[in-house]
Amino acid sequence: MTPIKPLSASLEDYLEAIYHICNQKRAARAKDIVLRMGVHNSSVTQALRALSERGYINYAPYDIITLTAAGHKVASNVVRRHKTLRDFLVQVLALDEGTAQEAACKMEHAVSADILQRLVEFLEFMDSCPLTEVRWKETVGFYCGNCEPESDAVECQSEVCGLKHTP
Repeated sequence: MTPIKPLSASLEDYLEAIYHICNQKRAARAKDIVLRMGVHNSSVTQALRALSERGYINYAPYDIITLTAAGHKVASNVVRRHKTLRDFLVQVLALDEGTAQEAACKMEHAVSADILQRLVEFLEFMDSCPLTEVRWKETVGFYCGNCEPESDAVECQSEVCGLKHTP
């Protein structure tokens, strides 16, 4: 087995798919990956060989596919990045789930660990702070949910949320 090499975004996507399939079924098969990712058999075979050569999966043609310890670690990290980015895009930026999923899938390969940690901390803060009632209205933009806008003009009451802003 060769030493573990860095992965491309595409190979990370395959690891993520295998991770999810294995969580559902305990092991994956090539056809499961084809169905989940909407790619051709030949693409899956090529990716499985590359992941196996790098030590991320246990793979033999026509057999079940499982993650190695290294593969599980990398896949878990990709899944965590994806979930954090999706949650941020939905909860903070008020994007719809489909748009957020698609964007998170693209962003998860480029975001640094420091930025990801900051996003996690921000989401945790939003979940725990009773004054963090950020809302989105297309005509207004972001506003404090503690002061619902009756028109397109919003002024937060600083004594309620501690912020003063006008769009």
